[in-house]
Amino acid sequence: MQHSLVSSVMHFEHGGCRVHMIDTPGGGDFLGQSLPSLEAVETALVLVNAATGIEPMAVRMMEYAASRHLDRVIVVNKIDAVGVDLSGLLVQIQEAFGKECLPLNLPDDGGASVVDCFYNRTGHSDFGSVADAHRALVEQVVEVDAAFVDRYLNDGDVDPRELHAPLEQALREGHLIPVCFVSARTGAGVVELLDVIAKLLPNPMEANPPDFLNGEGSLAVPMHARPDLSAHVLAHVFKVTVDPYVGKLGVFRVHQGTVSKDSQLFVGDGRKPFKVSHLFMLQGKEYVEVARAIPGDIVAVAKVEEIHFDAVLHDAAEDDHIHLKPLEFPVPVHGLAVEPKRRGDEQRMWEILGKLVDEDCCLRLEHLAATNETVLYGLGDLHLRVLLERMREVHKFDVNTRPPRIAYRETITSRAEGHHRHKKQTGGAGQFGEVFLRVEPLARGSGFEFVDQVKGGTIPGQFIPAVEKGVREVLAHGAVAGYPVVDVRVIVYDGKHHSVDSKEIAFVTAGRKAFVDAISKAEAIILEPIVHVEIIAPQDSIGDLTGDLAGKRGIVTGTANGTGHTMVVRGHVPMSELSGYQSRLNALTSGQGRYTIALSHYEPVPPAIQVQLISQFKVREED
Repeated sequence: MQHSLVSSVMHFEHGGCRVHMIDTPGGGDFLGQSLPSLEAVETALVLVNAATGIEPMAVRMMEYAASRHLDRVIVVNKIDAVGVDLSGLLVQIQEAFGKECLPLNLPDDGGASVVDCFYNRTGHSDFGSVADAHRALVEQVVEVDAAFVDRYLNDGDVDPRELHAPLEQALREGHLIPVCFVSARTGAGVVELLDVIAKLLPNPMEANPPDFLNGEGSLAVPMHARPDLSAHVLAHVFKVTVDPYVGKLGVFRVHQGTVSKDSQLFVGDGRKPFKVSHLFMLQGKEYVEVARAIPGDIVAVAKVEEIHFDAVLHDAAEDDHIHLKPLEFPVPVHGLAVEPKRRGDEQRMWEILGKLVDEDCCLRLEHLAATNETVLYGLGDLHLRVLLERMREVHKFDVNTRPPRIAYRETITSRAEGHHRHKKQTGGAGQFGEVFLRVEPLARGSGFEFVDQVKGGTIPGQFIPAVEKGVREVLAHGAVAGYPVVDVRVIVYDGKHHSVDSKEIAFVTAGRKAFVDAISKAEAIILEPIVHVEIIAPQDSIGDLTGDLAGKRGIVTGTANGTGHTMVVRGHVPMSELSGYQSRLNALTSGQGRYTIALSHYEPVPPAIQVQLISQFKVREED
């Protein structure tokens, strides 16, 4: 069995209607490909596998589509699979998504065909009465229009061919979520589904308009694009791909106006327009060149370097502050440290990874100064593995990977004094410098203070910066376990110098070793990062989740009701305990849980872990 890994755009004609369709991945790791597609369509068709039932991604996509005010249709596939309980599945769908989920057709002949329930008042199916299904549909649709309610109550029925307007309204308001049955293997119900798309689902003139904003921040004013061919162009870039041979390809949906070959378009608030040299409609991997695109069309332009995801393309300078209401993407928290296999390839690695990250909103690339690592963040292990595989196959570039280092810190808990005399005599001039200093702990988060209290010129003023330089070397590289030292005050109060042999290097060395001496007496401890974690999971998993967090040295700080049958758990957990946590969360929640993290604060590690970290540092030093 194969699965989509990227969104793919296609178009076709059916019943005199042009249909643009975007096939999106169904895996949770690839939401960065799926979610942007919601910004380019009027209707979201959410697939449910009759053999496996309602899966977590179906629930999430229904929620995302509802948040964007899209019409929603549930398509039940594999209706001819052995042993499926389609009537029971319909009940589950209504329990999960509401009683407004009503079948537009029903399977017949053991899943070999389907029978329409909207236009047909009578008939038979594998389960349920066609008459009952028809009646439920009509009643649900007429409820949005008082005039039709009166007619229905008086006449007992309404001709479905008269219900186009109230049907569109019911779909727009989420008052009706049609359910259609198909078998992709045999083709049963596929033509009927295409008829539903062409005849019943809204076109760009009838759907809820997308939420545009004009202006920035709190001054932004809501506005709607008009599907008017003669108006100013407003188009939204929802997908960007970078091909080594074709270059950058920007895929966009036209919401207003007409884009023609040789049009001049601005990218966002860019001051310089680009010329549309070639305009393409995508047919999977094929590019079909077209002369123009009108509202509702999905097209692409190539080799426009300034184009980027979420950009609004327009042809009028006064529209340069218009943008689409942003989507809320899941935060990528699964990290992998990467480095090129060959020295000197760091810049090329950044360029290639930067292009791949531009294609996926749920990828993040970051250089962590605290650990001196380049870390790639995604939504899961599979997400990152697919990215690295693409890097190898498409860009012919290999990297070494490992789990990111934890950004531990060192600090002290008591006052102490340190001293070091650096004396080195060679054949020529020698080196001499002596430093006495004191260290004091500071409040957590205070950083570092250096205080010069030397009196009488025992250390000449020109050598004080050298002492501080030596101290800062220890701050950067650590004294007990190789991690940066924080929250400490260093007071230099005395020392000695030699009129001939004292040099900057001597006081750098003396300052460094005096600081290490003081730290060794100041009851040094190692601090670990504590993150604020927010977990969204089904209600029946909360007990297992909180118990698991406690086992990871975590503290639950609160819970709240989420959407649907979910709850939100908030707490604090050591970062080191969350390695591979998404896999653990999937096991506890049957794949329905997701989480985000943000650095909260630092706390001392337990004594056993401190001993382990110090011993590992000593081994590295010996090596």
